[in-house]
Formats: sequence, structure tokens, C-alpha cells
Amino acid sequence: METAATAAPAKPVKKQHEALVIGASSVGTMFEWYDFFLYGSLITNINQHFFTGVNEVTGYILALATFAAGFLVRPFGALVFGRIGDIVGRKNTFLVTMIIMGASTFAVGLLPGSAQIGILAPILLVSLRVLQGLAIGGEYGGAAIYVAEHAPKNRRGFYTSWIQITATIGLLLSLVLILTVRKTTSPEAFNEWGWRIPFLLSIFLLGISVWIRLQLQESPVFQKMKDEQKTSKAPWAEAFGKWSNAKYVIIALFGLVAGQGVIWYTGTFYSLFFLQNILKVDGEEVNIIVAIALVLGTPIYSIIGWLSDKIGRRYLALGGLALGALTYFSLFHMMTEAANPALAKAQATAPVVVMADTSACSLQFDPVGKNKFDTLSCDIVKAHLARAGVSYTTERLPAGSVAQVTVGGQTFTAPDPRVVTGPERATAIAAYQAEAGAALATAGYPPKADTAQVDRWTIIGIIVLTQLFTAMIYGPMAATLVELFPARIRYTSMSLPYHIGNGWFGGMLPTIAFATVAATGNIYAGIWYPVIVAGFTFVVAVFFLPETYKREIHHT
Repeated sequence: METAATAAPAKPVKKQHEALVIGASSVGTMFEWYDFFLYGSLITNINQHFFTGVNEVTGYILALATFAAGFLVRPFGALVFGRIGDIVGRKNTFLVTMIIMGASTFAVGLLPGSAQIGILAPILLVSLRVLQGLAIGGEYGGAAIYVAEHAPKNRRGFYTSWIQITATIGLLLSLVLILTVRKTTSPEAFNEWGWRIPFLLSIFLLGISVWIRLQLQESPVFQKMKDEQKTSKAPWAEAFGKWSNAKYVIIALFGLVAGQGVIWYTGTFYSLFFLQNILKVDGEEVNIIVAIALVLGTPIYSIIGWLSDKIGRRYLALGGLALGALTYFSLFHMMTEAANPALAKAQATAPVVVMADTSACSLQFDPVGKNKFDTLSCDIVKAHLARAGVSYTTERLPAGSVAQVTVGGQTFTAPDPRVVTGPERATAIAAYQAEAGAALATAGYPPKADTAQVDRWTIIGIIVLTQLFTAMIYGPMAATLVELFPARIRYTSMSLPYHIGNGWFGGMLPTIAFATVAATGNIYAGIWYPVIVAGFTFVVAVFFLPETYKREIHHT
């Protein structure tokens, strides 16, 4: 009987072209970010079509679920597809995940709204997000491993950095398509059907991507393990049940990926959100600024990946974490001065103070715009300031006191909803808002950023600088994760920490940061979340993250 020891050696596999390996592996990551940005940019249109046929509470829950579902299920996808990738192989696993991911994106463009199929519409939308999140959970790990296992030892950082670049290309592609459709359709047509076009066009990207991936052979490292019958039969037990490997899963999460997730999302998504929603810069203007910054910043990832092959990966990651944590507050203050100088001046010369019974204040966080915040005087004051993008400090008044706001030395008392009810309440709130709004205008607070005063190149420079911080961590990260784990359980081991760090710590950043701003009234308070997470990750990395760039990755 022939055994693994006596079997004839497998025929050598023909070497694949490097560009094919990198390009075919990277398209899935491009899909991932393409879809994410579509959802983020078009969430207003999506809500209009999918959440109008349900009651307020259900709509609120489903809107949050739509945004969060894709992130929350990623680690579960990492476990499922990571296990398959370690048992069946790299190539077929990430081919399947990309098909699921792309088909789900395309299906959103065809999905009837709640006006046509009622509550089934938002349920199907959330289901598509869940499917996509599960698929993404297996996509990145497979792509990173496939490229790294093909790369020469001294070029793994450079080769895998192209996967990170395609994340930015996915964002850029979605941005360009959205801007193009907006420019070529009327606002009414875009809101009615035009928003679906970027989702539908993804079918062409999917078709090309599948065709390219079908040309691939199996990873030489996995093929060798398979020929020698050394593949893992129980990847979960080996990856997480043995401390010798599980400790590196923990280190990868808390000493690398969690910090990378918040650094990446802060420099890209939160910058966009901050400019558009807080600094009130025109939305189209913001998209163009961010698109230019992404184009300029994208090459940095490969430069850093190449550098990590020369000097190592650890100190670059530490530098990116430290720079982000130490400079974000200053950079976002600079962004305010560049994007909305009138607002920056008003905040410095005429600070706003809210005086209220703080125990009777709600959290000013309403993702779907259902809450009118008109049942408490404190809410009336804070909601008005939040909509205006105005920072304020809060002073405590005795319990039961009616809220007041001081602007430029003038004090205004809000209507008391306990006394004013029905139509009279709406009239009183409108009168208060007009009076307080006039005081804000007199104090120099603008209703929106003056396009003529926007210093575009300074903003672009700030965003490119944040891209540098991201590249220092994200550029060589795929290579680092591959090098941390043995080949037989690599897919499972690296996929889980990546998707917890990116999907949970990073993906939840916009929501957590916005909630923090809403709770405190300070437009810069949301920065504390990435600063704290990046700072904690830096400390863990200093003590526990090993240097990996000279490691052999063929060991099982």
C-alpha cells in the first residue's frame, strides 16, 4: 500500500505570473470596500426605499441592523470560511466568498422597496448584508495568504500591500460612480432609481473578477501540505485550543488589528463624515476632496510595504499607531479651520453653554431621524445645536429646571414641554429656534461652510497624512499576520482577529464616534475612541508583538 512517505512526488506546478496572483487576489478586497462605501454614502436613499413601510420602532431597529449586520457577522464568516480554507484550500474558498459578496451587492440594486413588498424589503436587505458580512469574513484572509504564499521571502510586504491598496481603489471607484450618476441624473431621478445603478454595475466587476480567479492555481504552500497529507483536520481546535497559537491570535487582535481598524476608519470615513455632517461642507465638495486625497495617498501603501521588507514590520506599525493617537486632535482642529474657518472662529470667540438639569437630557443620537427631541427642554436646546453642528459645554442646573442656552453673552430659555403642549409646543419651539439661531448667526456661527473659504489643499494634505499613518500599519499588516501563524491553520488563525479588529473595533467607529459627539456636545469628542484604541494597541504591541519579516512561512 502506497503511503505519503513512499508516494511519488507531485509534479511541479507551473509558476503563475506575479501580476495575476496579486490582481486576482486583490479584487475581493476592492469589492468589500466598494460595497461598504456604497451603503455608507447612499444610506439616506436606502432608508427612503426600505424603511418607510414599517412602524417607527421596527424601522429604527432595522436601519441599525442594516448598517451593523455586515460588521457583526464578519468574525463568524472568518471562522466558517477560515476552517474551509485550511481544510479544502485557499483558491476555491476565496472564490466562493467573492461570488457571495458580489452577488449580494448586485441584488441590492434589484431589491424591491417597502412600498412594493412591505416589511419583507428591509428584512431581505438585512439578510443580504448578513450574507455579505459572512463572505467578507473569509475573503481577506484567503487573499492575503494566497499572495504571501506565492511571494518571494524578501518581497512579502510589498506583494501583500497591493491588497491594501485595492481597498482604497474600491472606495475611489464607488465614489466616482456615485458622483457620475448624480451628475447625469436629476436629484429626483437619483432618489427614485439612480442610487441603484452603482449596485447594479457591480455585476460587471464580479464577472471580471470571477473569470480572473478561475485562472488561478492552488497556493504552492497549501498544495505541498495537501500532497504530504499535512493539512489540519481540526483548524479551530488547533488555532484556538492550543495556547502556543491562541496567544498570537490575541496579540494580533489587540497588538495590531484593533489599532489598524480605528486608524484606517478615522483617516478615511470619519474624515468624510466630520467634513460633511459636522463642518457642513457641501457633500459633493467633500466627495471630490476625499477622492483626490485617496488618489494621492494610495501609493504610500506599497512604499511602506516595500520598506517593511527592508527594515521590518513592527516598528512601522508602532509608528503609525503612535502618530495617529498623538496627532488626531490637532489634525481635526486644523481641518475645522481649513474647511469652515467661520465656525472655528465662532467657537473660539463665542463659546456656547447649555444650562440644564442633566438628568433630564436624552442622548442626541438618532441614526434614522425619527426622534424629534421635543419632549424635554434640554433635548430641545441640544437638538437645535446638534443640527447646527455647534459645540457646547454643559452646566448643571437643579432638578426640574428648564434648560437655557448662552450664546455670545445672551441667554435664551427653551420652551417647557410640561407646560406647552400640542400645536402650541411646535410654535414655541420654532420661535425659540429662530431666536437662538439668530444669536448664533450674530455670534458668527455659519449655517454651512462657505465654499469660497474652504482651503481644499490643506484638507487634502491632512487626509493624505492620515493615510500615511494608516499605511504604516495596514501596508505590511497582511504579511505580518501570515508570518505570525503556521501554514496548516493560517487561514483560520489570522481571519478571526482581522475581522474582529476591522469589523468591530474599526467598523463601529462612525457610530461610536458620532454617539460620543452627540452625548458630549463636543464636535471633537468622537476622536477619543480611535485615540484610546490606538494607544492601547500601541502598548500591547510594544510588549508582545514580535518582528516577523524574516520568518519562514512554509512551516506547518
